[in-house]
Amino acid sequence: MAPRPYWRGYLKLSLVTCAVTLSPATTEGEKVRFHTLNRKTGDRIYTRYIDAVSGKTVDEDDQAKAYEKGEDDYVILEDEDLDAVQLESARTIDIDEFVEADTIEWVYFDSPYFVVPADEVGEEAFTVIREAMSDSKVVGISRLVLGGRERAVMLQPWDKGIVLWTLRYGDEVREEDEYFKSVQAQKPENKLLSMVEEIIEQRTVAWSDSMVKDPVQDRLLEIIKSKKSSKRKATPKKGAEQNAEPKDNVIDLMSALKKSLERKAKPNHRSDG
Repeated sequence: MAPRPYWRGYLKLSLVTCAVTLSPATTEGEKVRFHTLNRKTGDRIYTRYIDAVSGKTVDEDDQAKAYEKGEDDYVILEDEDLDAVQLESARTIDIDEFVEADTIEWVYFDSPYFVVPADEVGEEAFTVIREAMSDSKVVGISRLVLGGRERAVMLQPWDKGIVLWTLRYGDEVREEDEYFKSVQAQKPENKLLSMVEEIIEQRTVAWSDSMVKDPVQDRLLEIIKSKKSSKRKATPKKGAEQNAEPKDNVIDLMSALKKSLERKAKPNHRSDG
C-alpha cells in the first residue's frame, strides 16, 4: 500500500487545472536510526534550547528566528514577516515556463517527488499535460512551497505520471571551472584509450538497484542482531585489513591496463545477449 501523500494541491497550465498529490520518490524509512542514551542510567537524552547567557531552558513560545546583521546584532523576524514574502505557490503548481528536457544540469537536481492525479475527474487534464510535455521533449518549470520554503521545481513526464524535482538555487551551485581548470586537456594516446574502452566494454552490464545497496546498513543490522542475542561486542570482519588504503605505489599506466585486460572478466560483468 502506497504511503499517504505528502502534499495535495493543483497542477495548472494556462486555463487547464487538475487536482494532484505529491509523494516523496525516495525514503530513508528503512535506515538504521539511533537514539542517544545516558550510558549510566540507560535513559533517553533529549535536546533543549538553552539561553547562551542565562543558561536557562527557552520555552518554544519564546524561540524566534533572527538574522545576524553584525556581531551580537540581530533582527527578529516574526511569522507574519516570513509569510509576507511567500508567493501564491502553497497549493498550486502553476507551470509558466518550459525548457528542453536535456538542458538542465544534474547538479541543480535536489529531491524527487511523484506527482499523480488526486481523482478521476482531473485525470484527463493531467494526462494531456504529461503527454504534451513528453511529445515536445520539454520539462516544466514552476515554484512551490514545501516545508515552509518556496522552491523552484521541474516537472518531468515519467511513465504514467510526472516526477517533480526540487531545484537548487543558482547561488547554491558552485562553478565547476574553479575545480577543473587545473586539469590538463591533452588528448590521450590512442592505444591507451582503446585499452580503457575495452575494459569498459567488458564490465558494462544492465543497471540494477543492487549496485547501490548499502553494505554498511547490512553490517549494522548484523551487529545489532548479534548484540541483542549474545550481548557480546561486535568484532570486525576477517580481511578488514584488505580495505585499508593502498600504499602509494607508482604503477606504469600501460602495464596496469595490460594486466586488467589479461584478467578474465567476472561472470556478472559479461552479457551473453
